[in-house]
Amino acid sequence: MNKIYLIGNLTRDPELSETNSGVALCRFSIAVNRRFSSGEDRQTDFFSVTAFRGLAENVARFCKKGNKVAVAGSIQIRNVEDNNGQRRTYVDVMADDVEFLTPKNSGAQDDDYAPAAHKKKPALEPFDDDGDIPF
Repeated sequence: MNKIYLIGNLTRDPELSETNSGVALCRFSIAVNRRFSSGEDRQTDFFSVTAFRGLAENVARFCKKGNKVAVAGSIQIRNVEDNNGQRRTYVDVMADDVEFLTPKNSGAQDDDYAPAAHKKKPALEPFDDDGDIPF
């Protein structure tokens, strides 16, 4: 079974793009703090995360650098040879689910986060003329 759960903060704004076949793709990275004992220095791990389709669009729309998220997904390892002939290994998290943990109104300046304006209910006017009602 290949399953990973992470809670961390976005280290940069998400980048939304499309695959060659037109599927939405969002890449972002998160910083995850390790547990530590008193007297130890806090250590942080950084993970590259990829989301697809509607999840990708939602992450790109509602998340920004510094937001706290919970990511559930799987690990994908890629071995690539660079231009110098060196073999490089990349570890990516393929997101199945992303939960937004930062409250909507915590300093966000995007209109998507603004509360909806209260609309005034229309006043009911009395209807005195019943002459045109067919029953």
